[in-house]
Amino acid sequence: MDSCLLICLLLHLRAPLLQATEGAQLPKVINEEEEVKTAQQQTDAQLQKCAAVGEALQHIKILENLLLRARFSKGNFTYMAPTIQTFVFSIKSRNFSGFSLSSDEQKWTNISPHQHSKQISSSKKKGHAMSFPPVLLEGVRQRTEEHRFVCIYINTSCAFQDENNNTLLNNYILGATLRNTSVRNLSHPVEMRFWHDRVLDNSTATCVFWLEEAESDSQGTWSREGCKTIHERHMVLCQCNHLTYFAVLLQISSEGINENLLAPLTYITIIGCSISAAASLLTILLYLVSRKKKGDNTIKIHMNLLGGLFFLNGFFLLSEPLASFNLMWLCRTAAVFLHYSLLCCFTWMAIEGFHLYLLLIKVYNVYIRRYIHKLCMLGWGLPAIIVIGILIAKKEVYGFHQIKTSGHNYTATMCWITSKSIHYFINLSYAGITMLFNIVVLVIVLRMLRNIPSQKERARRDIMTVLGLTCLLGTTWALAFLSFGVFLTFQIFLFTIINSLHGFFICLWYCTIHRKVDGGFTSETLQTTK
Repeated sequence: MDSCLLICLLLHLRAPLLQATEGAQLPKVINEEEEVKTAQQQTDAQLQKCAAVGEALQHIKILENLLLRARFSKGNFTYMAPTIQTFVFSIKSRNFSGFSLSSDEQKWTNISPHQHSKQISSSKKKGHAMSFPPVLLEGVRQRTEEHRFVCIYINTSCAFQDENNNTLLNNYILGATLRNTSVRNLSHPVEMRFWHDRVLDNSTATCVFWLEEAESDSQGTWSREGCKTIHERHMVLCQCNHLTYFAVLLQISSEGINENLLAPLTYITIIGCSISAAASLLTILLYLVSRKKKGDNTIKIHMNLLGGLFFLNGFFLLSEPLASFNLMWLCRTAAVFLHYSLLCCFTWMAIEGFHLYLLLIKVYNVYIRRYIHKLCMLGWGLPAIIVIGILIAKKEVYGFHQIKTSGHNYTATMCWITSKSIHYFINLSYAGITMLFNIVVLVIVLRMLRNIPSQKERARRDIMTVLGLTCLLGTTWALAFLSFGVFLTFQIFLFTIINSLHGFFICLWYCTIHRKVDGGFTSETLQTTK
């Protein structure tokens, strides 16, 4: 009896204490909600005035962290602003069946993605939706606890810009985050739907996610790895196997060639590269079966250059068909080998110029131990070091590359370098140095041969040989630096025709000079040892 009275007395005394405690916690929760709203308003202001990309991303990151850790009076939280909308939900691991959220409903619905797409009118010109599969929490260890889930909708063209200043479909960016959990490699993908009123396909619109680069000066870049793009009428469906910020990247550029020129240039390139690849392989086979001049270092250098041209033409012809499979790893591999082959060709062109200089200028008392071995290490090794360095530093530069016309009505997709800075810094500088060196050597050699007083017929033949060899093995690539103004159309066709037939011309030169003419300039005067 006394114990019962004591328990009742304790409960009576505890009730006001509990009420006082709850009353003390409520203002703190309200303050956290106000803090989140203030942060979202500040982020919205930054996005509306188009602040610097780094500053805008910093505000978005701060807001995301607040949404993940703040306490809310109703458990869930929704706040709308002109450029950014946030949704916070508590989800349970047990009996989790997936859910969807759309821009017009702004609420969670436990329906399948297929049903969800039917509920939104196909005539809707702009809108978006996100659907999360039941396996979203498959990697969570504790299956009974509640989890904080945050969705952020952003509508701006100022945030999430990489070095290419890409354009996004309707400027929509959809983000999803699960607190204290990294969601990757889902067996069933997260689906995002973007409605639009444009004519789009895989060559003009691609699903991407934002990839942060912690160890780089860049804030990040858009990547398509792990995402699949499906085009339906007035809608782009994105299926990705992880959580982050998603968008649809529009491959639109103010640059581009005339639509009427792209098709004939494509045919010329395909035919020319096919002929060159076959001619290069044929020339190498002729050299291998020939018993004459196998010790000639000059011909060995020519064969290495032809090998580089064979790989260049082959991987170039494969780059567009492989891109059609829409597999990032496959396209990235093809782009890597294509770039490597191009750099090998430039390197062997420079070696041709260097060897020509030794043959006709430094002709006396030249001794280089293991000459060909060292040249092969340089010709095949230096490009490998460059490509491997790029892969280690930033492998995303290799992937799907769109070639667009000025009217954006026709495009071609190939596996190549997607970063303009890498293309200009590596390829053009590499080619420019090679062309400059070979042109200087050519001028010196021509002046020297012109001053030969006797044997005019031999000198004339040597001049034609050197001119043909050096021009075909490098200087014609200098046409790439004339792509401007009134020279553009003429330069494009001339560059395409000559350089796509590069291997074929060398094959003709080899058969004419080294097969039919017993003589010509060789490396017999260059004293090298193996």
